[in-house]
Amino acid sequence: MIDAPEFPTETTPEGEQIVAPGVKPITLRDRLEWRARQPMTPKRNPNAEQKPCDLGLFDLEGRRQIDWIDEARKCKP
Repeated sequence: MIDAPEFPTETTPEGEQIVAPGVKPITLRDRLEWRARQPMTPKRNPNAEQKPCDLGLFDLEGRRQIDWIDEARKCKP
């Protein structure tokens, strides 16, 4: 018979598993770091496009409006 290399094993909820040399198990920290690097998406509809923020400080259409009082003052001699 061929002598197979002995790999270390660990017991998991699924049963006894071989731990491959040079491979470390994925930790909760690894999973959370990966998740933090992903772009944010809505949970209910991940393909939804973001609506423009057009109120208050970010309202570009509101900035384009002409203030009629200022226009009336410009016309006065």
